[in-house]
Amino acid sequence: MKILHTADWHIGKKLENFSRLAEQKDVLSEICAIADEEDVNAIIIAGDLFDNFNPASEATELFFKTLKNLSNNGNRPVIAISGNHDSPERIESPDSLARECGIVFMGFPHSKPNTFSLESGLSLIKTEPGFLEFKIPNCIEPLRVIATPYANEHRIKTYLNQESKEQELRDFLSEHWNSLYNAHCDSKGVNILATHLFVIPQGSEVKEEAEDEKPIVHVGGAQAIYTKNFPPEIQYVALGHLHRNHNIGTDKQAIVYSGSPLSYSFAEANQQKYVSIINVKAGEQAKVNHIPLKKGKRLLRLKAENITDAVDQLSANQDSLIELTIKSDTYLTAADRKLLNESHPNIITLIPMVNITNSDNDLEQKTINPTLERVQLFKDYFEHVHGNKPNDEIIDLFNEVISNNSSNI
Repeated sequence: MKILHTADWHIGKKLENFSRLAEQKDVLSEICAIADEEDVNAIIIAGDLFDNFNPASEATELFFKTLKNLSNNGNRPVIAISGNHDSPERIESPDSLARECGIVFMGFPHSKPNTFSLESGLSLIKTEPGFLEFKIPNCIEPLRVIATPYANEHRIKTYLNQESKEQELRDFLSEHWNSLYNAHCDSKGVNILATHLFVIPQGSEVKEEAEDEKPIVHVGGAQAIYTKNFPPEIQYVALGHLHRNHNIGTDKQAIVYSGSPLSYSFAEANQQKYVSIINVKAGEQAKVNHIPLKKGKRLLRLKAENITDAVDQLSANQDSLIELTIKSDTYLTAADRKLLNESHPNIITLIPMVNITNSDNDLEQKTINPTLERVQLFKDYFEHVHGNKPNDEIIDLFNEVISNNSSNI
């Protein structure tokens, strides 16, 4: 059978104040088209479905329309688990209606959806807390999914009835997953595990990730899980949380972060996005193909030596979202900013990098002459701190502040 793995949709997320909803509509439509073109038998969405616990109505509408399209009128199951950005209660609330389309939501580590059977031939024939088994049209073999939605360490142990509070989370989850596999899986079916956690090979170096996908290893969050903690018989592990598409498994067992469908921070600038297609038969090693996504705007970090250089670079990248760092001998004027904004409609972040001319010794030796007028004192202080003189706009603003304060005395 063929399975499409995607994650980290973050529907409703903005880049600064820039809405990405139109891009999300395009890229989710592209994912639906890929599912149809590849004729996949099942869909797994590994968490962070929304960007926050209270998504706007437009985000919710887009989410449910996309899932209905992915379900192909109830001919293939869509399994969606919650991530750390999702409200598990909200994710599970439409369960009874979703099941009529073959859509299964799992918000908690102990979630146990009700079984169902549809006219299409799709049926959820067996469930246990954290486990699903499907009979899928045109597939001889059943699909088994061990699913662990995100929860912090305390909640995971509470929901899964952890008795020993001293046992490490990774060891506890390993026992939990192996117990589910031994009870419900064998080589006569396709066996998948889906979770939204931070996973690394034991002993590997933790690479710097985008700000929005920092590892969930802080106080109150779950510790890092090791790849060795997954049952070795599981044919494919579908991960969510990190936004970069990569396989952290081995040649024998694919353990894959499918990545987000769009770049959601400038730390992901120029990052190609994918969905993962898994070809797998019972008792055999899974084959994975990563299909690049084409929709959505690129995120670019541009660095310019001056205003002219900035305008040239902006003109050459009109279809991208821009973080622009620009060198300058003085702070940007209103005219400079106007010219830059006229050159490109989507400068998300503008970072002036003012050249500092004073050395540390110069700053240490700088003295204040209290007999000078306030404006000159301000100019000297500004140059002392920033290494160059304030422009006319800053002086005008300072004079306005002085004027307002004087009128209130």
